Amino acid sequence: MKFGNPEPAATDVHPLRGLLDYGPFGKLRLASVPSPIRIAFIGQASMLARLRQLGRELQTKHDPKERRQFLITYPGFTRVFGTSVAPADEKTTIMLPDGLDQEIVASNVPHRVLADVLTGAISSLRSQRHAFDVVFLGLDEKWSAAFEGNDTDDFDLHDYLKAYSASAGISLQIVRGGQSQRALDYFCRCSVMWRLAIATYTKAGGVPWALADAVPDTAYIGIDYALRPNVAPSERFAICCAQVFDSDGAGLEFIAYEADDIRIDRSNPYLREDQMLRVMSRSLQIYQHRHAGAVPARVVVHKNTEFRRDEVNGCMAAFSNVKDVELLQVQTRHGWQGVLFSESGKADGYPSHRGQALALGENEALLWTQGIIPTIGKGSGYYKEGKGIPRPLLITRYAGRGDFYDLCRETLALTKMNWNNDGPYTQMPVTLEYANVLAQVVKRMPKLEARPYPVRLFM
Repeated sequence: MKFGNPEPAATDVHPLRGLLDYGPFGKLRLASVPSPIRIAFIGQASMLARLRQLGRELQTKHDPKERRQFLITYPGFTRVFGTSVAPADEKTTIMLPDGLDQEIVASNVPHRVLADVLTGAISSLRSQRHAFDVVFLGLDEKWSAAFEGNDTDDFDLHDYLKAYSASAGISLQIVRGGQSQRALDYFCRCSVMWRLAIATYTKAGGVPWALADAVPDTAYIGIDYALRPNVAPSERFAICCAQVFDSDGAGLEFIAYEADDIRIDRSNPYLREDQMLRVMSRSLQIYQHRHAGAVPARVVVHKNTEFRRDEVNGCMAAFSNVKDVELLQVQTRHGWQGVLFSESGKADGYPSHRGQALALGENEALLWTQGIIPTIGKGSGYYKEGKGIPRPLLITRYAGRGDFYDLCRETLALTKMNWNNDGPYTQMPVTLEYANVLAQVVKRMPKLEARPYPVRLFM
């Protein structure tokens, strides 16, 4: 990955170490983040005090108490990002009534009561949008019965709040307390601060890091689907989310497309040719808008289900002016498993190495995105999962002619680009990691406008 130093050698496989040594990649861009990053607060009186303390913690040093092979000392927000965090104007602090507790207990639909109060608080900040950059919203564990709907109501409070705030153009950081949660009560404050700091910087418009060895003029697109809840099967329609990334892996924006008259096979929706053409054409427009109208020389599309013929044709029609188009299915659920063997022919005592690939055919391969990283930690290296046998991804190509191992290397690199995470990687490439999250959130948006959205609003 590359960071805030333009020198070619200023790269690191360790995201936290790279941030400390070189600063965030965003400082090389013309559009910088605010200084300070202004935080608005929503919560009851006792929660507001804890949220303000959390903001002060971001500015101080914390040593690791877990994952010591990977986690390094957090030196404070300003030292890492070159900017600070501070409370916004007092008008942007929204105090929730203490009587809310009793309203939740007394209601037959507590999740709706809590959601209405919280969305009302978010809505009240719209008139002060110029006065803050990120909102910290405190969810108390005593409200946990209202975090999800009942058997007849497919409701998730987290996704609902994200959908509402995104439609208002507000970056929201949900902070939860209780023993099962991390931000307020987790014992390793170093871990909490790294995650919260990266999330806050990104939600304020910053770019922490980018891909170092990117193929120039490439657009990466991830596609996922979600079905609207609580409608009859005959009336169901899919929301197709396409997240567009540029060649260095930095997220641009995403679009969501509502498709009726969809085909569903084994619970998976598939688009007609004209529907896929529309989604991919709009995705291409996002890239061109950010690159002075230029068409990418290469497009790589990731999807976690197969590409049906109509979908392939729709992609090819949309990218008729693109020289190189690669359509890849990336799966986590399959029948393959792998164990590392030593040269003596015996099973090794350690997991497979991250980055290993095994060809199954001309257009199919297994790729280990989980596993030992020899360059991080001591001894044999660092294994993030800690135990168990890492399961590879199954990658299948439906269109394209590039070197397949190069495609595997790209997929591996994109597993390091999830900015809503302080670890060295995620199992899936960020194209699909984000698209899945976006699809689940967007299906809960009461009104889906046909416009691009910055991904940071949904993190």
